[in-house]
Amino acid sequence: MHISLRAGEKIYINGAVLCADRKVSLELLNDATFLLEAHVMKVEDATTPLRQLYFIVQIMLMNPTDTATARDMFEKSVRMIIDISEHPRLLAGLRGVKALIDSNRVFDALKAIRMLLPIEAEILAGGRTSSPTQAA
Repeated sequence: MHISLRAGEKIYINGAVLCADRKVSLELLNDATFLLEAHVMKVEDATTPLRQLYFIVQIMLMNPTDTATARDMFEKSVRMIIDISEHPRLLAGLRGVKALIDSNRVFDALKAIRMLLPIEAEILAGGRTSSPTQAA
């Protein structure tokens, strides 16, 4: 897998943080768990239940040697969200995320949670979404 980084950009690989001092391309030659800086959520941005879940899963990915506490937090959080949610697509997505975590596919779980964020935003907005025609 080829990864290109800009100067000053960070990448998290198997729990290590690497920072590029100049534009660089990396080639990962074996299985590695990584997260690009652009996909890292800051704690202050974890303001909704799904964003908090994303942050927990992100911790699991960024610190793969110590995931027991994060996994417990994930189990409690995902269960709570499933218990209070009535949205069928959100429920199906959360069950999929749980299955991914159960099969140790943490990176795929992060991607799946990102796909659910627009659904959560719609729910939090009271089911109202704006379209270009509604803006007028």
